[in-house]
Amino acid sequence: MEMTSKQRAYLKSLASNLEPLFQIGKSSLTPEFTNAIAETFNTHELIKIAVLKNCMDDPKEIAHTLAERTNSNVVHVIGKKIVLYKENKDNKQIVLPK
Repeated sequence: MEMTSKQRAYLKSLASNLEPLFQIGKSSLTPEFTNAIAETFNTHELIKIAVLKNCMDDPKEIAHTLAERTNSNVVHVIGKKIVLYKENKDNKQIVLPK
Protein backbone atom coordinates (compact mmCIF):
# COMPACT_ATOMS: atom_id res chain seq x y z
CA MET A 1 0.00 0.00 0.00
CA GLU A 2 1.38 3.37 -0.99
CA MET A 3 0.90 6.09 1.61
CA THR A 4 -0.01 9.68 0.85
CA SER A 5 2.12 12.49 2.29
CA LYS A 6 -0.82 13.41 4.53
CA GLN A 7 -0.97 9.87 5.96
CA ARG A 8 2.79 9.79 6.40
CA ALA A 9 2.72 13.15 8.22
CA TYR A 10 -0.07 11.89 10.48
CA LEU A 11 1.89 8.73 11.37
CA LYS A 12 5.05 10.77 12.00
CA SER A 13 3.14 12.91 14.50
CA LEU A 14 1.89 9.77 16.30
CA ALA A 15 5.37 8.24 16.27
CA SER A 16 7.01 11.29 17.80
CA ASN A 17 5.63 10.27 21.22
CA LEU A 18 6.63 6.60 20.92
CA GLU A 19 9.57 5.00 22.64
CA PRO A 20 11.61 2.62 20.47
CA LEU A 21 10.39 -0.97 20.97
CA PHE A 22 13.53 -2.45 19.45
CA GLN A 23 17.21 -1.63 19.17
CA ILE A 24 19.38 -2.88 16.34
CA GLY A 25 22.97 -3.45 17.38
CA LYS A 26 26.16 -4.96 16.08
CA SER A 27 24.57 -8.12 14.66
CA SER A 28 22.18 -5.94 12.60
CA LEU A 29 19.21 -7.69 10.99
CA THR A 30 18.98 -11.30 12.12
CA PRO A 31 16.06 -13.58 11.15
CA GLU A 32 15.08 -13.66 14.85
CA PHE A 33 14.96 -9.87 14.96
CA THR A 34 12.85 -9.72 11.80
CA ASN A 35 10.46 -12.33 13.22
CA ALA A 36 10.14 -10.42 16.51
CA ILE A 37 9.17 -7.28 14.61
CA ALA A 38 6.72 -9.20 12.42
CA GLU A 39 5.07 -10.58 15.58
CA THR A 40 4.92 -7.14 17.19
CA PHE A 41 2.78 -5.98 14.26
CA ASN A 42 0.07 -8.30 15.66
CA THR A 43 -0.39 -5.89 18.57
CA HIS A 44 1.08 -2.60 17.27
CA GLU A 45 0.47 -0.84 13.98
CA LEU A 46 3.25 1.71 14.47
CA ILE A 47 6.72 0.65 15.61
CA LYS A 48 9.77 2.77 16.33
CA ILE A 49 13.20 1.14 16.16
CA ALA A 50 16.51 2.60 17.31
CA VAL A 51 19.69 1.77 15.41
CA LEU A 52 22.60 1.73 17.85
CA LYS A 53 25.98 3.31 17.13
CA ASN A 54 27.68 -0.10 16.94
CA CYS A 55 25.48 -1.11 13.99
CA MET A 56 27.44 -0.44 10.81
CA ASP A 57 24.52 -0.77 8.38
CA ASP A 58 22.69 2.20 6.93
CA PRO A 59 19.41 2.84 8.82
CA LYS A 60 17.58 3.57 5.53
CA GLU A 61 18.67 0.21 4.12
CA ILE A 62 17.65 -1.56 7.32
CA ALA A 63 14.24 0.16 7.22
CA HIS A 64 13.54 -0.87 3.63
CA THR A 65 14.70 -4.45 4.20
CA LEU A 66 12.52 -4.74 7.31
CA ALA A 67 9.51 -3.24 5.51
CA GLU A 68 9.96 -5.72 2.69
CA ARG A 69 10.29 -8.72 5.01
CA THR A 70 7.36 -7.75 7.27
CA ASN A 71 5.07 -6.34 4.54
CA SER A 72 5.00 -2.99 6.32
CA ASN A 73 5.60 0.61 5.24
CA VAL A 74 8.54 2.83 6.12
CA VAL A 75 7.01 5.97 7.62
CA HIS A 76 10.37 7.67 7.97
CA VAL A 77 13.99 7.32 8.95
CA ILE A 78 15.56 10.17 10.85
CA GLY A 79 19.16 9.72 11.93
CA LYS A 80 19.23 6.39 13.75
CA LYS A 81 15.47 6.08 14.29
CA ILE A 82 13.19 4.03 12.04
CA VAL A 83 9.39 4.17 12.09
CA LEU A 84 7.39 1.38 10.42
CA TYR A 85 3.63 1.09 9.94
CA LYS A 86 1.53 -1.94 9.14
CA GLU A 87 -2.24 -1.87 9.10
CA ASN A 88 -3.82 -4.52 11.31
CA LYS A 89 -7.16 -5.38 9.75
CA ASP A 90 -8.32 -7.48 12.76
CA ASN A 91 -7.25 -5.00 15.44
CA LYS A 92 -7.26 -1.57 13.81
CA GLN A 93 -5.95 1.11 16.15
CA ILE A 94 -4.97 3.89 13.75
CA VAL A 95 -7.41 5.46 11.32
CA LEU A 96 -5.44 7.10 8.53
CA PRO A 97 -6.70 10.31 6.93
CA LYS A 98 -7.82 9.84 3.33
